[in-house]
Amino acid sequence: MRATRVVTENILAPILTPDGWELLNSLGPYSEAESMRLSTQLRGAGHSPEVVSAALTQSRLRAKAEAKFGPFAARMLFTPAGLEQATRLNVAARHAQRYVTAGLQKIVDLGCGIGADSMAFATLERDVTAVELDETTAAAATMNLMPWPNATVVKADALSMDLDGYDGVWLDPARRTTSTAGTTRLFDPEAFSPPLSFVERLADTGKAVGVKLGPGIPHDAVPPGCEAQWVSVDGAVTEVALWFNALRRENVRRSALLIGAGGAAELTSDTDFKDDGGSPLGAAEGYLYEPDGAVIRAGLVGDVARQVGGHLLDPKIAYICAPDLVETPFARAYKVVEVKPYNVKALKAWVRINGIGVLDIKKRGTSVTPEELRKQLLAGSGSGKAGSPKATNKATLVLTRIGEDRVAIVVEPVLGSVRQ
Repeated sequence: MRATRVVTENILAPILTPDGWELLNSLGPYSEAESMRLSTQLRGAGHSPEVVSAALTQSRLRAKAEAKFGPFAARMLFTPAGLEQATRLNVAARHAQRYVTAGLQKIVDLGCGIGADSMAFATLERDVTAVELDETTAAAATMNLMPWPNATVVKADALSMDLDGYDGVWLDPARRTTSTAGTTRLFDPEAFSPPLSFVERLADTGKAVGVKLGPGIPHDAVPPGCEAQWVSVDGAVTEVALWFNALRRENVRRSALLIGAGGAAELTSDTDFKDDGGSPLGAAEGYLYEPDGAVIRAGLVGDVARQVGGHLLDPKIAYICAPDLVETPFARAYKVVEVKPYNVKALKAWVRINGIGVLDIKKRGTSVTPEELRKQLLAGSGSGKAGSPKATNKATLVLTRIGEDRVAIVVEPVLGSVRQ
């Protein structure tokens, strides 16, 4: 069994002193532009360079963490890798709710990182033991979980933890390694720590097991007998969670959960993974639908096509067209204006003739780099020459394949068609 751990230098030691803790919590909102001046000022006031550096690092990480933890971030401690992998608090709450719904009280969080999921378990009045091998990360988790007497942090290897007496197990395996050269993402499930095979063996004992993985895991690597739920937050796919035994919902094999400012929406299927090769194909006309990334990862594009009464443009590309506009939280809609062959010279002429100065380019199934093509097409537009229109108009192009043909579809975003 291979286990790769994230190794961190002890960036917290200077903070875990009376002077360091007081200094950190006295700092105002973090400003990158002011950090050098503030560092000099604090050293001049008598604080050691190590304490100043550690305090400013934590201040910067707290500012970055607000996107995941909201106001809680202002009193938390972080490591860079721990923050990067940490579960957003609103998603962690949904993880914890599974255990509450299943009637599980004593939870062990194996590989707890900085403690995000354990915070959610404790908030929902579960008794949680948070297990972390890395000393610095365990120290961060200990500080972050101090407000909850029903949470305990144990510095130990998840692989050797005695699980007797626990009702449920949660895992967030380390999927990165950190060295002086930076952070490297791991993609092989057997290189995770703990590896996916360890998770499967736990599930084989009948225990209620949940595990968070990167959303790019191939469908053929998803174990049989579990529920796989892909999650996107504000349009960005953040994870896939696998649920085993008591935590798996009946008649759900795969699902896409979309969370946003407007609430949450979920699409589920009881069938196993398959592509959308059986979905009908058709022309680019009417309205084009761009499915959310979680829908694509879960293999549910065909389900959305049926929901809107549409068809795929190509069996291997996740674009849908339908004759009518149908409201759905699972895809963004665009009105199809025109379909053109993909030709850079012709597209550049189209940009010039239509006075386009702002161009949004989307693509699937083609190797074109949108940023480079945008520069090419807008180069020289709106030059101000007599007779040429002023380049102030906006346009959206969708680049894709239909069979062997590369096409550029001119579309207009449908007002209010924003995924939740």
